[in-house]
Parts: sequence; structure tokens; C-alpha cells
Amino acid sequence: MNQPTAGVWSTSTLRVRYAETDQMGIVYYANYYVWFEIGRTDFCRQRGFAYRDMEEQDGLFIIVAESRCRYKAPARYDDEIQVRTCVKSCRKRVLTFGYEIYRPSTDELLAEGETVHVITDRHGRPRVLPDKYRLLLEPGLEKTDRVSR
Repeated sequence: MNQPTAGVWSTSTLRVRYAETDQMGIVYYANYYVWFEIGRTDFCRQRGFAYRDMEEQDGLFIIVAESRCRYKAPARYDDEIQVRTCVKSCRKRVLTFGYEIYRPSTDELLAEGETVHVITDRHGRPRVLPDKYRLLLEPGLEKTDRVSR
């Protein structure tokens, strides 16, 4: 297993619900994107802010512009899984989150992916990510990924 660097990744632990599986007892592929969203929300909270704060206080939204997921092994009903989330890049108007989903009991990588987000206002117009959020997201980034001033 890749060992995440302290402070770079957040971890969310979930248990696969029966409703998330298909007729064969395997997690339906679209649920991985729901888990990505759970990981992303938890990541932001662990960094000191919530999406709701951005929406209510600043009128800003983090909309998904692109997503991908590579499935490596199936998750099944009642499996405990971990969603590991990091910020891969933080530009003025665009954020990219990375994800790894593991089964901790076997240390098996089940899926990996990323989502690309655009910062917008209430009308969908692109906006610059305020410094107060950027500074909370940046500590986990490599220097080359940081927003240049």
C-alpha cells in the first residue's frame, strides 16, 4: 500500500451498504463517485472549512468539470473501505482532487481517480479561489503545484 505523507491525505472510513451493490453483490460503479464526494467533503472539513461555508458566506461553488475513476478490484456488501483524498493541484480558478479507495482488511487498492473542479459564483461564472481557502488547501501540495503569486 502507498503510505500517504502526513498532512497530505485525509482518510474517510465507510462500510459498503447493501443498496450500493448490484445484482452480483459488487458495488455499482457510480457509487465510487459518491465516495469521492464524501472524501472531498471530509478533506475540506479536516482543513478547516466546509463547502456550505463557501456557498453561504462567499457565494462560491466548487463545481465538477471533469472526473475519472480506474477500478482495480471489486468492493462488496459490508466491506469496510477507506477513501483517501488529497489536493493534487490548486490553481486560481481550478482545483484537482485525487482519490484512492482501499479495503483496509487486505490492504488492497480498489479504485483510484480524480475530479477537477472550477470555482464559480451563484450564476456559474468562474471566480478566483479566495486566499482564505487556498491557504487551507495548499499545505499538502508540492511547491510546483502551488499557485504562483
